[in-house]
Amino acid sequence: MVLELEMNRVAGRFVERAVGERSGLVGVRVVLDPELVERPRRRRFSAEYKLRVLREAEACTESGEIGALLRREGLYSSHLSRWRKQRAAGALEALGRSRGRKPADGRDAEIAQLRRRAERAEAELVKARRVIEVQGNVSARLGEPLRPEGAIESRSSGRRCSRPSKS
Repeated sequence: MVLELEMNRVAGRFVERAVGERSGLVGVRVVLDPELVERPRRRRFSAEYKLRVLREAEACTESGEIGALLRREGLYSSHLSRWRKQRAAGALEALGRSRGRKPADGRDAEIAQLRRRAERAEAELVKARRVIEVQGNVSARLGEPLRPEGAIESRSSGRRCSRPSKS
């Protein structure tokens, strides 16, 4: 029993090794915790953090202060040089914006709604023109010419007009 506990304690040290490395123990069963992440995650720094660190680095005047700052923050000198280039190019302001899809502009939704309304109105106009055409065909077959609603026949010329004459 003591030997088993000792082997489990020793095996626990080797669990932290990368997957695929040999632990040197033969016959010891190592149970990996499913909550452990096998791959390290890449660090991401916000634009505010980058600018703050750059301001602190520029405020350093004595020898070794920048090194102490980098050690305290867990950064490399290459971070500072890359962030300085980004700041000079104006990229840090762009990094401050949220990632992902940009919020929809209200005008885009309104334009889409107006386009749908226009398409529906055009479809209704096509239907109305077909109905008028069918009515004209029926009227022609029956021999009765269509009179527009509200039309008044002129007595002098026998023509129909839509407005009464002022004579």
